Amino acid sequence: MLHTLTNGHGLRVEFLDLGGCIKSISTPDRQGEFANVVLGFATEDEYHRDHPYFGALVGRFSGRVANAQFELDGQLYELSANNGRHHIAGGKRGFDKQSWNVKILSDSAARLNYTSPDGEEGFPGKLDVQVTYRVTDDNVFQLDYLATTDRPTVLNLTNHSYFNLSGEGSGSVEGHVLTVDSAKVIEVDSELIATGRFLDVAGTPLDFRTPHSIGSRIRSGHPLTKFAKGYDCSFVFAEANGVRKVATAYDPASGRILEVETTEPSMAFYSGNFLDGSLIGASGRQYRQGDAFTLEPRHLPDSPNQPAFPTTVLRPGDRFEATTRYRFSTDSGKES
Repeated sequence: MLHTLTNGHGLRVEFLDLGGCIKSISTPDRQGEFANVVLGFATEDEYHRDHPYFGALVGRFSGRVANAQFELDGQLYELSANNGRHHIAGGKRGFDKQSWNVKILSDSAARLNYTSPDGEEGFPGKLDVQVTYRVTDDNVFQLDYLATTDRPTVLNLTNHSYFNLSGEGSGSVEGHVLTVDSAKVIEVDSELIATGRFLDVAGTPLDFRTPHSIGSRIRSGHPLTKFAKGYDCSFVFAEANGVRKVATAYDPASGRILEVETTEPSMAFYSGNFLDGSLIGASGRQYRQGDAFTLEPRHLPDSPNQPAFPTTVLRPGDRFEATTRYRFSTDSGKES
């Protein structure tokens, strides 16, 4: 079922029960012309096919878990292996493939609930997850996450929306300009598995502390861009209390600006490297490599196997809480 959230200024978000998938985000350019700025399909039925998590809520664990296993409190847990010998994005039937219970709170807010049973995809404990989608009057799409468990478990939640600020199906995002407030990125090996080390971004094509276009250094030959065939990296942020701005994307062609604010300690940046032209989007156009990017605040990948990373363990009686905001505006000096 399709649901729509709006504010009084034209920001419009459509989403599905299935996977909580964000089907469209409509926002104006500098001329006031509206366009959908996220990738997705024309019909609801198409979301039942295999696709690269377009707009989906991802869990229980976003990112890769090495060898599809982890140890918790002395017990080894075997997860479903759906990325070669590794686990990624919640497994073969992760949260993106589940039907969420949706309660519409108002024209601008909805609450999504899903209960993941003990043992689903190999994860221990019954996990109750609540995600609130909200469109605010200051043109923010806000996601508030809440989770509790009845047994010790691990989790890492995010939303996997693919953005193209020129409009869905409009072509490459290599001209978009990105800024990320991070001095470190997680080192990965040739299978994109975290090594447990952090790399300084200074002097590398991963340094977005000052604005750079996505395409300007994507073919640099740096190991992390070489392994991923582009950008597929996790930036690490300095510890902070509360929500803070971590990234800004700007499209010079349309004038649209996307700012990302979050409580989370990391953010995945992916430049759509594995879009191969096989999927047809809502516009009727093929999605090809580099036609979108993701900015996914979350915890660090493979955290259950990396003791130096911030913990992703959730225990009975505790609450996992996180907030991410996607703030839309334009370079016209006016709010979108």
